Amino acid sequence: MKGQRYIREVKEPRRRVLGMSIAVAVVFFVLLSRLWYLQIIESGNLRELSENNRLRFVPVAASRGAILDRNGKVLVSNSPSFSVAVIPQDVKDKDALLNTLARYLNLDLAELQDKWEKGKGRAKFYPIIIASGITREQMEYLEENRLRLPGLDIEMKPIREYGNGQLAAHLLGYLGEISEEDLGKESYQSYNPGDYVGKSGIERSWENYLHGADGGRQIEVDARGRYLRTISETSPTIGNSIVLTIDRDLQKRAEQAFGDKAGAAVAMDVNSGEILAFVSNPGFDPSLFTGHMSSKQWQTYLEDKRHPLENKALKGQYPPGSTFKIITALAGLKEGLIDDTTSVVCKGSYTVGRDTFKCWDKKGHGVVNLKKALKESCDVYFYKLGERLGVDRIAAYAREFGLGSPMGIGLENERGGLIPTSEWKEKKYGKKWYRGETLPVSIGQGYVLMTPIQLAAMIAGVATDGTIYRPHLVKRVVDPDGRVMKEFSPEVLKKVALPPGLFQQVKEGLLAVVNEPHGTGAMARLYEVKVAGKSGTSQVVKMRDSKGNVPYQYRDHALFVAFAPYDKPEIAVAVVVEHGEHGGSAAAPIVGSILRAYFEGKGVIKAPISRSADEKNATEAPTDAVLPEKNGSEPVPGN
Repeated sequence: MKGQRYIREVKEPRRRVLGMSIAVAVVFFVLLSRLWYLQIIESGNLRELSENNRLRFVPVAASRGAILDRNGKVLVSNSPSFSVAVIPQDVKDKDALLNTLARYLNLDLAELQDKWEKGKGRAKFYPIIIASGITREQMEYLEENRLRLPGLDIEMKPIREYGNGQLAAHLLGYLGEISEEDLGKESYQSYNPGDYVGKSGIERSWENYLHGADGGRQIEVDARGRYLRTISETSPTIGNSIVLTIDRDLQKRAEQAFGDKAGAAVAMDVNSGEILAFVSNPGFDPSLFTGHMSSKQWQTYLEDKRHPLENKALKGQYPPGSTFKIITALAGLKEGLIDDTTSVVCKGSYTVGRDTFKCWDKKGHGVVNLKKALKESCDVYFYKLGERLGVDRIAAYAREFGLGSPMGIGLENERGGLIPTSEWKEKKYGKKWYRGETLPVSIGQGYVLMTPIQLAAMIAGVATDGTIYRPHLVKRVVDPDGRVMKEFSPEVLKKVALPPGLFQQVKEGLLAVVNEPHGTGAMARLYEVKVAGKSGTSQVVKMRDSKGNVPYQYRDHALFVAFAPYDKPEIAVAVVVEHGEHGGSAAAPIVGSILRAYFEGKGVIKAPISRSADEKNATEAPTDAVLPEKNGSEPVPGN
């Protein structure tokens, strides 16, 4: 018994020692395993976290390239601006910080929270841009209170400066904060949330050239995030500059010529396709989009019946009215249906079946040949010619001039207009084309639609006897060191296969439009330079108020196209005045002003000359086209 008790007393301490040894071994094993895990498996992540607590990367935004006119005059440049950023890792109380910033910077809290949510998906130590374009006073206040606002950072970023105000706003475009959709695109992989990118115009279409490469500084900070020293630095790369074909002075004069009228104008070099002026009126202030536009200003733009945010020169599609008679006349000449001696009798209307198609002159023009038909814009002459041609032959000649599809000017969302055919109507409406529908088409009404760019290309093609150049806006791309990266040469888009003599017959009529008695374009006349052109008026819809007046939005559009000098053409101009009613009185004077400015710039015209009495009293057509009456009812409106 004593032996057994002795054995138990000896084994018990051994068991305790063994148990404790095992427990210690397990603890040490766990500790060693954890140490191995932290030092081997997680060493990279932990080292990165440690470095991020000590090191920060501060992005340095690159300046965008400048936009210049053809003579090197600056249209768009950059200026320094202060931006507010926050570093999520250092923010102790997000709601308190955002509330303070919203209150002091007078910004919408919901907008700040949205920017936070969009940016927080990136690394916590990467700055999120909360506000741009703050004033120096606001910047100084934030700097003074930085210790009370942990996570706050003030950055200096270049912003776009549109030194010419609204000049060429639709052409140049504007910047806006990059969207989540764009961030997901391959072409925007180098961009960060909060970056500004081109949203329209040249800024958008040439974004890849204008946008530089951002640089950055790696800095060391203390536990409170305060700057200690710069570890390394990468300089940003400035974007490339774009040299446009636009002439700034001509652009300014063209916009001034519009006054408060709504519409568009395109002036083009007939021998190269270079756009010299590109107007969409009224304009807007592009700088408002890079800062913080007030809701009141935005509402003002939206409620303006003249639609200032719409790029009318690029996207506006209008019935060309009597300017389209140029195409009908050339088609008739080429098909041998008319020559310069062919005449018809205009009694003020023309009847096809049950439809009566009126001429703008209800009394009629009497005996009319091609020259007189163009000069006085006789509708009956072209009704009869159009009926003989048929819609498909008219369309074929229109397409020879590049009409019915985008011209490829180099801006996004260019519209292509519409040149109808019998096949087109069958596909779109499931109905056959009727003979009576061709008559409105022959005078640029009905389904026909053209853009101001197409109108300019059309009249330029007539000026060059059928050489249609692709209209373009950019002459060259220049890198930050001044080296030419890309240069753009004239590109022939089409070559209209018509004998030059036929073009000459039409051009003689266009010369008479501006320079002879009873011509509808006398208000485009320049006495120092011979101008040839054609007026047009396109119906919108015939609606009157209770007093018999036509409200603004229902008035006819006014058009005029021209080229000069007549003997050796250099420039073509197309103008559309929305709801201007009469091409000869509303659009022709604007064309005359643009041509005068061009030739003054070349020194051909030395000083402005007052319009003569006979020019002021020049015969004006109250409208160039009236569509058919159906059984004595009101005229059917054009499309």
